[in-house]
Amino acid sequence: MNMKKEEKKIEKKAEFVRTGISGFDSLFKQGIPSGSSVLVEGGPGSGKTLFLLNIAKAMCAEGKKILYMSFEEPEYRLRAHLKNFGVDAETYEKKGLLYIKRFNALDIARSVEALLSEAKKELLIEVQPVLIPTNFNPDIVLIDSLTSIGSAFSGEESRFRIYMEQLFRYLEGHKITSFLIRETANPTHIGGTFIEKGEAVSFLSDGIIALYNVFYKSGYRGRAVEIVKMRGVEINRKIVGFDIVPGKGIVVHPERMIKGHDYILT
Repeated sequence: MNMKKEEKKIEKKAEFVRTGISGFDSLFKQGIPSGSSVLVEGGPGSGKTLFLLNIAKAMCAEGKKILYMSFEEPEYRLRAHLKNFGVDAETYEKKGLLYIKRFNALDIARSVEALLSEAKKELLIEVQPVLIPTNFNPDIVLIDSLTSIGSAFSGEESRFRIYMEQLFRYLEGHKITSFLIRETANPTHIGGTFIEKGEAVSFLSDGIIALYNVFYKSGYRGRAVEIVKMRGVEINRKIVGFDIVPGKGIVVHPERMIKGHDYILT
């Protein structure tokens, strides 16, 4: 009896994050466990950045503090994307709920090298001064993208892996829920041959959300999303269609399952 009471207490303490993306959260029984690090992977033009911006939109509306770290698009363009979704980014920034900042991945790589040199190549480095701003305490961190960071560590895969390990450890230790974009040439989990720089990233993450370009034999090009894995929760294991709707953003259609053999996923 006591054991059951303890289990119930633990269940009550469990917290979950909902992305707020129309139709997407119904693919979870409960949601994403708070504090999880989730990869959002896909090819060029699959909607990865818009997916993260939709999360920022929903979370800011809930009063959550969002840090959007871009290594590709400049701040003004990200604000423009949000405006297309009906979001005034500057209003949230003034309220202290949104922090959008563009970083230089090469600066990250150089800083990591300097810190590793000081530590005499030991595995312990301080992630905070290398990447996470010290003047903002986020509930959610959005990183766009790990691929850009990895490219800056050209020829230094071991250092990239060390940095990734420390980054994931930092996010976990501070109980920060994070969504991190990774660009892949092919869907690796369905038989692709793409080899990721820093293969440990997949194992370090708590979840993987895959966004696909769907090419039909008819010539039509669609979009689809799948939750590949999510530790600690039940997920709906199917690939479903989604659209990018002006004024709304991403709209997932849980009932529109991708099936048959007349398409190719990329």
